[in-house]
Amino acid sequence: MNVLLIEDEPQAAQRLEKLVKAIVPLVVILEKIDTVKNSVEWLQSNPSPDLILMDIQLADGISFSIFDQCEVKSPVIFTTAYDEYALKAFKVNSIDYILKPVDEAELRAAIRKFESLAGSKRSAPDKMLESIELAMQMMTKKYKERFVVKVGEHLKSIEVAEILFFYSLEKTTFAQTKDSRKHILDFTIEQLDGLVNPDRFFRINRKYLVAADSIQDMISYTNSRLRLVLKTSDDAEIIVARERVQEFKDWLDR
Repeated sequence: MNVLLIEDEPQAAQRLEKLVKAIVPLVVILEKIDTVKNSVEWLQSNPSPDLILMDIQLADGISFSIFDQCEVKSPVIFTTAYDEYALKAFKVNSIDYILKPVDEAELRAAIRKFESLAGSKRSAPDKMLESIELAMQMMTKKYKERFVVKVGEHLKSIEVAEILFFYSLEKTTFAQTKDSRKHILDFTIEQLDGLVNPDRFFRINRKYLVAADSIQDMISYTNSRLRLVLKTSDDAEIIVARERVQEFKDWLDR
């Protein structure tokens, strides 16, 4: 099997190569490429590989643009740090994806899926592109940049960049800003979790949705949990739920 790796993080590329070789000992890694530009040039000047492992976010842009610039005849397994909800389109037409950090069992299952489909008729290029275009629309979803809040008899616009965290208290939702002020919002924490950029905000429990730059300290807590100290907050019990600890660490370590 000939495999092309398209990944812009050197350590991730090395790990991916190691995993593939462990799963398919006779695999030939044709090349490791880190940009959209170089990927297009390689695909235009070389025979199609049996399989492509492709990161979505590359050094010079989203890898979906590769499909706009050249014909991709090979099956693709995407790797990505994005949440699953944004990539449901990849399940159509047998396009598979794996969330980072790449797990060996998931990669093995994806490769086995490819092998089982290798003898069957591959998805038509136009259907593949339709699937990618739909996923691209979902990936480029625009998140809220500001909230309008009431201050006395006045309305005020607050930039999301100024918000350190959101929290719920007695059925009311607040946004805490960098100037230590809190503002009431007409949204639940559940709603906010889908409105703000997940690259900056993480929901640590049912009550708190925090920005990475709001975290002042992290302390080991009972039952494998973490206690956070947030800037401008006097709450001494801001706890990362146990079932969210590993995901929280992965989010911070991007």
